[in-house]
Amino acid sequence: MEMRETLAKKVAWISVISNIILTVGKIVIGWYGNSDAVFADGIHSAADVFASIIVLLVIKIANKPADKEHPYGHGKAEVIVSGIIGILLFFVAIYVVYEGISGFFHEVESPSLLAMWVALFSYATKVMLYRSSLKVAKQNKSKAIEAIAFDHKADIVASIAAAIGVLISIAGNRFDIHFLLYGDKAASIFVAYLIFKIAKEMLTEAFDILLERNIDTETLQEYIAAVKAFEEVKRIDRIRARELGHYVLVDLRISIDHFKTIKQGHDLAKLIKQRLMDKFDNIQEVLIHLNPYFAEDE
Repeated sequence: MEMRETLAKKVAWISVISNIILTVGKIVIGWYGNSDAVFADGIHSAADVFASIIVLLVIKIANKPADKEHPYGHGKAEVIVSGIIGILLFFVAIYVVYEGISGFFHEVESPSLLAMWVALFSYATKVMLYRSSLKVAKQNKSKAIEAIAFDHKADIVASIAAAIGVLISIAGNRFDIHFLLYGDKAASIFVAYLIFKIAKEMLTEAFDILLERNIDTETLQEYIAAVKAFEEVKRIDRIRARELGHYVLVDLRISIDHFKTIKQGHDLAKLIKQRLMDKFDNIQEVLIHLNPYFAEDE
């Protein structure tokens, strides 16, 4: 838990520092370089700074062990953070769309070439941050770090789209093709769409976990196969599993021969629980209910 928390904090701090630098650069250059797309990308980076700070504040809570008041642990704290970031990105998308559309009703000037270089620098930086953050998120099964990685992912495409928009506008000015001057405005709307798409994915996943939706069918089938490997299990009556941030809780009802003793049933349940937790390292708890099995019931 301590190592997981340390890694999460490290990823969040790297994200905060890099996003502060990118935010200042993109907003300043976007504003003075006359690029709505780069400026919008800067607003998105500002949202990333806020998101990373929230993650830093909640990581310690999410990694606390279960206690009397929270017997299932504190993992959902990470999911709540992921939802908050999703809501934040949703409002950022609305703002960027508004600014982009309103730009079509005014005369526009060509953005500076510097704006394009800033967008390309942001793209290269975000690719590195996305890959490293996603790797840590998968290794530690952290929804909070995964949320940061998704933020970087949105910035990757947003930055390259902003660079292309700036380039189109500059080309329109150089070759005197008026409608191409609006390339930067169009790029800012595309950036908003990308931000909205990421926000939707994050909010959908957060709501699914908070509403305790069953885990995906493929993973559930892997659990079932692991349980059926025990010959003593005559039937799986019910199996459910739910995510609580970075860990999973499994509820299992199985039928075993009715003549088995309580101790035999207990020992079998203990072996099944250990097998599941050994094979799937994100399973934190397995609750097993035993039912009597009668061959004539089949």
